[in-house]
Amino acid sequence: MREFTIRLSSVRDVQDLVALATTMGFTVFVHDGHHKVNGNSFMEMFCLDCTQPLTVSANCGEAEFDAFRVAAQRFLV
Repeated sequence: MREFTIRLSSVRDVQDLVALATTMGFTVFVHDGHHKVNGNSFMEMFCLDCTQPLTVSANCGEAEFDAFRVAAQRFLV
C-alpha cells in the first residue's frame, strides 16, 4: 500500500480529486484518521473531516502510483 498526504479546501477540490481517482486503474482510498472511504465516491468523501490533512492510499505498482501522485500535485501537503 502506497500513501501520500493531501489537503482539500473546497467542494471543488473534492470533485477534482474524485474525478482524478476515477481515472485510475486501481482503487483509491482516502483516510482522515477515523474513517476510510473510497476515493472514487463523491458522497463517501463527505464522511471525512476535510479540515485536517487526509491520507490517500492505493494498492498499485510504483509507476502507477507515481503518475497518480504527480496528477494530484496541487493537493499535496
